[in-house]
Amino acid sequence: MKLLFKFNLVFILIFALGLAATGQVSWTLLERNARDEIAQNARLLMDTALAARTYTSSQVNPLLETQMKYTFLPQSVPAYSATEVFNDLRKKHTEYGYKEAVLNPTNPRNRAVDWETDLITQFRTNKDASELMGDRDTPNGRSFYIARPIRITNQACLRCHSTIDAAPKTMLERYGPANGFGWTLNDVVGAQIISVPTRVPLERANQAFTVFMGSIAVVFVVIGLVLNLMLWALVIRPIGKLSQFADRVSLGELEIPEFKRKSRDEIGVLSRSIARMRTSMVQAMKMLES
Repeated sequence: MKLLFKFNLVFILIFALGLAATGQVSWTLLERNARDEIAQNARLLMDTALAARTYTSSQVNPLLETQMKYTFLPQSVPAYSATEVFNDLRKKHTEYGYKEAVLNPTNPRNRAVDWETDLITQFRTNKDASELMGDRDTPNGRSFYIARPIRITNQACLRCHSTIDAAPKTMLERYGPANGFGWTLNDVVGAQIISVPTRVPLERANQAFTVFMGSIAVVFVVIGLVLNLMLWALVIRPIGKLSQFADRVSLGELEIPEFKRKSRDEIGVLSRSIARMRTSMVQAMKMLES
């Protein structure tokens, strides 16, 4: 097995191990950053929904109190307002979602489906839980969600949701008496759920990973070629010539030109040692002849 082949075998092994370790570390970091970005976007949208709710309850609702005596205006309901804002957003970004999922809602569109019911159950079971997050498959691809509990902390909410008798007649005329009642103070009745797509950030992470690993591979290949050229020029070729010189001397060709190498490296030292050995052999042969 030639020296150059052995060198390349070791180099390729080191390259493979290094590339695998670098790939593992870099993908872990890129994926973590992508998921942090997804979670940050989801929380930003959640805060936007909360801002819409606060604006509706503090500024819109007081303006509509008089009209509410004659007809029920859903625009005065914070949950309705936040949902409508996100419905408008979904006209351009269909992959994003917002829902105030409720187990027993007044508005049927807010009724929780199976996976949303599971989240609400977790909030009802664990009173200390303030946020849940995870991934789920949707028709638009993989989606990341953040959910926060809808807890009845304001006594004013019970005016519409405690009993049928206490509810505004205009609300009963719009939605009927079948749903949205029996809520109690401090009870978890639902969950605010924001869904954001994971495809775009993860695709960017994958593209960055591909470019980075490709660059690393190119750098390794260039380094390998340069090292091969250096090894051939500085070691393999001089040793090959030195080996041929020593072989000819060993076969008795003592009159061949002297092998000269002026470098001070190990090969230069070896060449001078072989030259001295050749000189000694020539002198010894002359002594034997005389």
